[in-house]
Amino acid sequence: MVVFACVGCGAVVTARLSRVALPDHADQTYGHDLLPGFLEPGTYAVNPAPSGPPWRLWDEVGAEEAEARGVYAPVYSLPYGPSGQVGVAPGDVRGTVLIPERCDGLCCGWDSRNGPNLACAECGRAVATRIDDCGIWQVVWLDPRAVCPVAVDGPAHQVVGWEMLRKAYPDTPPVDQLGFWSPVWAAAVSVALAHLLAVSGGMRVVASDGFAAEVFRRALDALLPPGPPERHLVLAGPGLPDVITDIALVPRHPQTGEVWPCGAEAVVPLAADVWMYMAFNDDRRLGPAAAGMPDDVHRDDPLPLLPYSSFSPDSEVFLSTLARLPATREPWLRAIYDRVADHRPSLPFF
Repeated sequence: MVVFACVGCGAVVTARLSRVALPDHADQTYGHDLLPGFLEPGTYAVNPAPSGPPWRLWDEVGAEEAEARGVYAPVYSLPYGPSGQVGVAPGDVRGTVLIPERCDGLCCGWDSRNGPNLACAECGRAVATRIDDCGIWQVVWLDPRAVCPVAVDGPAHQVVGWEMLRKAYPDTPPVDQLGFWSPVWAAAVSVALAHLLAVSGGMRVVASDGFAAEVFRRALDALLPPGPPERHLVLAGPGLPDVITDIALVPRHPQTGEVWPCGAEAVVPLAADVWMYMAFNDDRRLGPAAAGMPDDVHRDDPLPLLPYSSFSPDSEVFLSTLARLPATREPWLRAIYDRVADHRPSLPFF
């Protein structure tokens, strides 16, 4: 367990925190409402990639420099902020004050356009950026150049074993109370879709039944050529029977980011909370019995929520993930990237 302290004066600027994996929806934008934080109180996550301002346009950077920075397909702009920014829940920040001239945003709050907007209350050093504008998951990003972790006494950070994952972590339902697909699902499936295309070799992929088929099938059918030959995507992981398949959809541990070890020819990681719901829930409506329910039987459990529309991946999360996979240098995969980037408003699954 750690706290983060200002490198200038040593003042503590966070509560006690334990590390978790960076969620897939950390950089997602969704709608125009105020979103909650993407991290639970008492946790922090590290973004290994450069992030934040200053930004440089793709034409200015060029393909060679972009590739050296881990971007393998054209994007509008590249961040030249620091690598290793530390995300924490806004309520876990301590001992900071606002920098008013850097508190700009779009309409409902602050974003990161002007760099750090929180300073150490003791010495005035800029240490973090609070983000809480509409359509953005709320977070405070600590600048790794301005803070450092300090080990503190506290409960040991226990890593939950795979066999206990379902008991320790809740799964995330796919649909909200209004019938909209969860943005968490949209982000997680979009990340997995990019990885799935990268391992497909350009061949048709057939998804197993259930939620895996529902969320992947339309995109796979639209982006990959019809088979044969074809490859098969099957759910695999803790609590499921061992299967022999060429592509396995496996959970990614929410604390460590570790991918479930599997003997499949290729594995595609999926956020554990989404994977668990996909693996262990069946929300198909049951048909009524011919004679109906007996008069003395009463149901008090609500029927599962079903979406009012077909699933659509998040195109921005999908493209951002695909642009950062080395496999995108392959001509066939680059063609898919360009097609989605150029024509996404008209594609049937976005």
